[in-house]
Amino acid sequence: MRDTYQNSDLDAGLDAGQHLKSLILGHSIRPRSTVLARAKQRGLTHDAALVDKQMLSVDLRTPRWQDLSLALPGPKSRSASTMQKSLAKADRDPTTRRAFDQLRTRLRQTTLKHGWTNIGVMAPTSGCGTTFTAVNLALSLARVPGSRTLLMDMNMRSPALGDAFDVAVDGPIAGFLSGQTSIGAHLVRPSETLALGLNDEVEDNPAEILQDPATATTLERMRAAIRPEMVLYDLPGMLTYDDATAFLPQLDAVLLVSDGTQTMGRELKECERLIDGKAPLLGVVLNRARANSITRYS
Repeated sequence: MRDTYQNSDLDAGLDAGQHLKSLILGHSIRPRSTVLARAKQRGLTHDAALVDKQMLSVDLRTPRWQDLSLALPGPKSRSASTMQKSLAKADRDPTTRRAFDQLRTRLRQTTLKHGWTNIGVMAPTSGCGTTFTAVNLALSLARVPGSRTLLMDMNMRSPALGDAFDVAVDGPIAGFLSGQTSIGAHLVRPSETLALGLNDEVEDNPAEILQDPATATTLERMRAAIRPEMVLYDLPGMLTYDDATAFLPQLDAVLLVSDGTQTMGRELKECERLIDGKAPLLGVVLNRARANSITRYS
C-alpha cells in the first residue's frame, strides 16, 4: 500500500503467513440504523415496525435453516465427498486459518454485542481480496458449533462464490432478490452451519437491483425464515461501481478489505467518507501486506 492509512482504536495484527498478512483496524463505531429506525424512515409507527407482517411474514411452507437443500458438487468435483475436500482447501493453511479465526472471534463479539446480523465485505477497487476474505471468514464462522452463517454473492459484476466452493449454482441471484425464485430453491447448505446464496449470471444493472424495494423485502423475509446468526455479503469495489454504496442501507456494518500491493490511503479514506453515517465501519483487513509494513498500521 503506497499511502499510510492510520487508525489505531483497535490494534490487532493478524499474521496469516506468506500469501496473506491481515490487519483489522478498529474505527470508533457509530450508532447503527436499527430496524426500528429504518421502519420509522418508512413512516411506520413503533407497533407497526414490530409487527410489519407484510415485510416479515413467513409462509409456513417456507423452508427453515434445517430444510435448506444440501449443496451439490460443482463441475470440478465428482462427488459430495470430493466437494467437501474442495471446501477445506480455502482454510487448509494453519497460519491463514488462525488469522481468520482471530478476525472471526472479534467480529462475533462486536456483532453479538450490538445485535448486528448483516455485514458487508467490500473493498475500494476490484482485486483486493473481498471474495477471499468473505469465503475464509465464513468458513471460520461456520466452525463455531451450533452457529448459522449465510454467505451471499452480491457481486453481480463478477460472481465467484460458486467457483470458490465448487458448488453447483442454480440460477441468478437477481431472480431470488426479485422474489421470482423461492428461498428453498436458491439457498443451499454445504454444511450444517453454513449456507450460501450463489449467482451464475453477470447483470447489466446490479446497482438498480440492489436498490429495488423488492430486494429489501426478500432479504428480510429470508432472515425471518432461516434466522442466520450472521449474513456476509460479498460486494464489488466501492470506488469502481455504485453497487456497494447502493446496498449500504441494508447493512448493519461494513468490513473493508485493503490490498497492500495496490490500495492507496486516499482510496480508503474515500470509502470511509462514503460509508460514514450509513453503516458502522468495523475496520480494515489488510491483505497481501509486507511483513515489515505491519508496524505502520498499529
